[in-house]
Amino acid sequence: MADGERIAKLMARAGAGSRREVERMIGEGRVALDGKTLTSPALNLPSLRGVTLDGEPLGKAERTRLWRLHKPAGTLTTERDPKGRPTVFDKLPKDMPRVSTVGRLDFNTEGLLLLTNDGELKRALELPKNAVQRRYRVRVFGDVHQAELERLAEGVTIDGVHYRSIEANIDRKSGRYSWLSLALTEGKNREVRRVLDHLGLQVTRLIRTGFGPFELEDLKTGAVEALPPAAVAEAHLAIRSSKASKA
Repeated sequence: MADGERIAKLMARAGAGSRREVERMIGEGRVALDGKTLTSPALNLPSLRGVTLDGEPLGKAERTRLWRLHKPAGTLTTERDPKGRPTVFDKLPKDMPRVSTVGRLDFNTEGLLLLTNDGELKRALELPKNAVQRRYRVRVFGDVHQAELERLAEGVTIDGVHYRSIEANIDRKSGRYSWLSLALTEGKNREVRRVLDHLGLQVTRLIRTGFGPFELEDLKTGAVEALPPAAVAEAHLAIRSSKASKA
């Protein structure tokens, strides 16, 4: 075996994505070494010298960092969109290193989005089995009852898809509009919208306010803020605590 580390691990530490995502990028022909397109992730390297992703060189693996972003509604969390729709990456500061989003938010969902330059931390925070809590405020239209929301704590199955326990409470009502607070640990695709639609409620606004130990607080829409180095330790602690509570 060649000296060094697997290319997927090195690229993950350089912020290209998780190891699994990097392996997919290689399979798609997006990664090259010294100008030659790679066809397999079975490659050990001492560094990322000569490695490019989509034609752009990758920097060396740096210390793990985290940022928080207030994602505006009407943006995607992917790096590129074939339809030309705006993405959160369009507005990032030019001096930021390559980063990945921790999980995704729907096009019309706003609020807290974590960014990291470490693909392995990204994956650990995202994995449903690690049960890191996501928190939301939701405005809905329709008849909502606290007793019905409390039954979501038992989990619910919709069209053959099972959603784990969700904590849900009514914050306030105004006519047929209500603001709800929700907390969940799985984060399946469109989970909040699908569960509330199942209850006959129309989501008119959805804001993620927290992810693990991190909060949106008063961060302005579209703003990005570097978190202190201690935030990485907080993230790992949240992962370990969540796993322990599920054991």
